[in-house]
Amino acid sequence: MTRSELALNLTRRHFFASSGLSLGSAALASLLQQDAWGKAPVPPQGVPTGFGAALPRTHFAPKAKNVIYLHMVGGPSQMDLYDYKPQMNDYYDKDLPETIRKGQRLTTMTSGQARFPIAPSMYKFQQQGQCGMWMTELLPWTAKVADDLCFIRSMHTEAINHEPAITFMQTGNQVTGRPCMGAWTSYGLGSLNQNLPTFVVMVATPTNQEQVQAISARLWQSGFLSGEHAGVSFRSAGDPILFINNPPGVSSEVRRTTLNGLKALNELTANRFGDPETTTRIQQYEMAYRMQTSVPDLVDLRTEKKSTLELYGKDVTKNGSLANTMLLARRLVEKGVRFVQVYHNNWDHHGNMAKRMPFQCQDLDQPTYGLIQDLKNRGMFDDTLIIWGGEFGRTIYTQGKLSRTNYGRDHHPRCFTMWMAGGGSKGGTIYGETDDFSYNIVKDPVHIHDFHATVLRLLGIDHERFTYRFQGLDQKLTGVEPATVIDALIS
Repeated sequence: MTRSELALNLTRRHFFASSGLSLGSAALASLLQQDAWGKAPVPPQGVPTGFGAALPRTHFAPKAKNVIYLHMVGGPSQMDLYDYKPQMNDYYDKDLPETIRKGQRLTTMTSGQARFPIAPSMYKFQQQGQCGMWMTELLPWTAKVADDLCFIRSMHTEAINHEPAITFMQTGNQVTGRPCMGAWTSYGLGSLNQNLPTFVVMVATPTNQEQVQAISARLWQSGFLSGEHAGVSFRSAGDPILFINNPPGVSSEVRRTTLNGLKALNELTANRFGDPETTTRIQQYEMAYRMQTSVPDLVDLRTEKKSTLELYGKDVTKNGSLANTMLLARRLVEKGVRFVQVYHNNWDHHGNMAKRMPFQCQDLDQPTYGLIQDLKNRGMFDDTLIIWGGEFGRTIYTQGKLSRTNYGRDHHPRCFTMWMAGGGSKGGTIYGETDDFSYNIVKDPVHIHDFHATVLRLLGIDHERFTYRFQGLDQKLTGVEPATVIDALIS
């Protein structure tokens, strides 16, 4: 392998320059202390680097520099939270009309049912904020910030089962092996803090664990991008990151000497064989060493004011709770982490909605308010984009037994609700409409690719020009079919 070929593999700078992207000249691999040739990388003139630096030059003026993505694993029920359908009270226990279903695909969990009886939401709704968004009674704290939220009630996807659906939402493709949104963001925008990862993942523990879905690390992988762009998982108990601390009897000086030797050997391998993953390994070792001092302070909440802790609610100091995780997410972006992905489980409500949904909303409600207020108090709300949503929605008909006070709902890909807040999203917006059954979209549909294109635009990136050549194709987060930036969602 020639040196030019090796450079193509090792640097984002080469890729962006050769493809004519203005973003690329500034999106350096800032986590490297040295490049493969033993020389320190030189940033473009006038572009600051490291924590507190300005964003690299992008296609558009960026509105957001950080992202906190709250993914509700399982698929929240839109008609029990945000998509108010009072007409369904008149349809209680009546079959879903075929004129509404239109032969749409069903899962194997309900396709064998003799009937598809309508289950109206058991929860009360009220219009909130100046925007007048109808919201469930289960989210009284979130209702207080309704005008900060940008609601999308017309999301849709082709995936009807969890594995392809959550993969699609995270990576833009139902097939595993592609980079997720966090990895793309890391690749395109780089790091704001050399002592912390660019992309961090946390999995919150739900209070109710009646039906928890498996969450695999494949969801935060870097795919065909360099391994340095994969998400770094922070654990809720014990050391935040495995093996971050020295083993007993090993001093910091010994570890530093060991890493210097490993680095020298790995650089010889990189120069000889041109393996990009060898350079990634060097970066990972060095990052782990630097995180030994930065991470413990980061997860120590004793430095937080009492008033800040109270914003997030009673569970904020409970390790692994959603409240605790969302406060850590704020601390991470405050320290320069570019993208924080939070997963919260048990939203797959096939049954027992009456017991499970209140627990889920209790986990979510006050921390959502707290996160938004906390970011505002610190002057971070305008450039931190918060994303909330799941991988699909739920059916208006019940799965299993039906009563006025309890029911279950199956997967439904044809319409569901998500929201954004801060980071240039247009607060107080209510975008898209569904029919009276929350089964079909009747106005302003938003596909997953459209949503991804819009998020990239908020980060200052043109999704059409943000590509990576792999297997003969210019790969994109938004895929090969047309995707549209939804301007109505941008302030």
